[in-house]
Amino acid sequence: MKGRIIKGIAGFYYVDTGESGIYECRAKGVFRKDGKKPLVGDHVEIEILSGEEKTGNLTEIFARKNELIRPAVANVDQALVIFALENPKPNIALLDRFLVMMEQQRVPAAICFNKDDLVDPEEADRLRNIYVDCGYRVFLCSAEKREGIDTLRAYLDGKTTVVAGPSGVGKSSLTNLFQSEIKMETGEISRKLKRGRHTTRHAQLIPLGEETWLCDTPGFTSLYTENMEKEELGGYFPEFRPLEGGCRFQGCAHIREPGCAVKEALEEGRIHRSRYENYVMFYEELKEQEKRRY
Repeated sequence: MKGRIIKGIAGFYYVDTGESGIYECRAKGVFRKDGKKPLVGDHVEIEILSGEEKTGNLTEIFARKNELIRPAVANVDQALVIFALENPKPNIALLDRFLVMMEQQRVPAAICFNKDDLVDPEEADRLRNIYVDCGYRVFLCSAEKREGIDTLRAYLDGKTTVVAGPSGVGKSSLTNLFQSEIKMETGEISRKLKRGRHTTRHAQLIPLGEETWLCDTPGFTSLYTENMEKEELGGYFPEFRPLEGGCRFQGCAHIREPGCAVKEALEEGRIHRSRYENYVMFYEELKEQEKRRY
């Protein structure tokens, strides 16, 4: 039987097979021997051990479209990062860290600013315009007032979307609004995954509809920098890309060098200062890591 891994905990993999339900499976030893670990999001084949108990073994992992390192999930189409505009105020550095992570892993990302009913429209537009100017799609919504939900839900349709954001931003409220139509299936997943028994948070897939999945992820607090060199960082800021080749010096770090096209664009207002300041902060962090490495 074929299905998709929606969660993995302590060596158990929960496989959604569609109409046949969710099976609790173990992975065969052959995967460990081959050094291949099943991931949330994997399309798999299972052998049934008990139809009544809904248990089985993973027998095959099908080819992956992609594989994210953080969060550890496979076959993702896009990412959505959710921040509140107020209560709590948005941590823009944290937002930019997540966008860099997704750029590095070549996953298209969009931004949702929730609680837009708590701020002046001018402030909401100011933040929105920063990221629209960088080329990102930005949604303004209010889970509390159920405003902007339909547009955001349409963005998710037919895709597997990694959703992330700090606590208190309304991520759970939005997720519940998206899946209100399928409470029965969601309840079944809750029971099968025995949420009360496992307190550690893991990435998991939540079905929203036909071929539509949300991948809820644990919180992110730091820039994922493994396999990232400081010289690569500028390539993960989309607004820098049109300026490539415009600097006086090849390999320009866009920080102290004269004749820098990025700094020139900054002074002319073509690059937003908050984004540039976060770029410099991330660059210095990578530089420090490099020193400790050597």
